[in-house]
Amino acid sequence: MKNSPGHQKWPNHKIKEERISKKVTVEVGDDVLAESSNVILVKEDEHPDRYYFPRSDVKMEKLQQTSTTTDCPFKGTAHYFSLRTGSGEYKDAVWSYEDPYVEHRDLKGRLAFYDDKIREIRIRAEPEGA
Repeated sequence: MKNSPGHQKWPNHKIKEERISKKVTVEVGDDVLAESSNVILVKEDEHPDRYYFPRSDVKMEKLQQTSTTTDCPFKGTAHYFSLRTGSGEYKDAVWSYEDPYVEHRDLKGRLAFYDDKIREIRIRAEPEGA
């Protein structure tokens, strides 16, 4: 793992990772795609909050890896998956950092969902004290 060039170049850009022990669920239509009490919430300047799920808690049979990748100067290279549900197919709607930079090594192999690409998606976290 290498150090992030983004954190070195833009030291004021904030990315906070927070482990969530409450259950977080991802649903599209009637399909539950992920459900976990082992989620990392990523809060990043100028970006919506994102939940990263361990693969063991995601219905991987609903995903198909594509050849799409993007490079984030802070987290590394993202690899994308298309999502197939009863509501339709959503190209490149899920991503993962397979070899993230050192500063975000806890995201390695976890999956996040583009809630802004999937109109019918619901991501719910149990409230505190539940």
